[in-house]
Amino acid sequence: MRLALFEPDIPQNTGALIRLGACLGVPIDIIEPCGFLWSESKLRRAGMDYLSLAEVNRHASWQAFLAARRGGRLVLLSTKAAEPYTGFAFQPSDILLLGRESAGVPDHVHNLADARLVIPMRPGLRSLNVALSAAMVLGEGLRQTAGFSPFSAPNVHNPGSNTSNT
Repeated sequence: MRLALFEPDIPQNTGALIRLGACLGVPIDIIEPCGFLWSESKLRRAGMDYLSLAEVNRHASWQAFLAARRGGRLVLLSTKAAEPYTGFAFQPSDILLLGRESAGVPDHVHNLADARLVIPMRPGLRSLNVALSAAMVLGEGLRQTAGFSPFSAPNVHNPGSNTSNT
């Protein structure tokens, strides 16, 4: 599974998504132009020291991204979609596409998506933050496809447990 950011506007969101990709072992595609000057200092605030740990592929344009794409369904997260992500059957090779914070994606990109998913929300509310939306949908996709990496889980002590090791 991959995350693809279409012409992102806000460096803090991009940094947070790169951090998400680093932590979960999910590659990130940045489809330019960005709405900000690409610089490590702009991304570092949200991405912190995770930026160098992420697999980030920058593409000069939508056409360059399509030319570099090697299979996988293009799954667009959109407030204009009708299908809830909670009922979608994800595949390990899916590319989750996120639109610009200010405008989503243009119609020609929307029309090329293999699937269009929405996050069910209360009526009358516009949208969630793009990084939060990506984390929700990516988490479900990785859960469905057993895509969470076999990283070591922290050793968590359950204080309510009556089990004794003595």
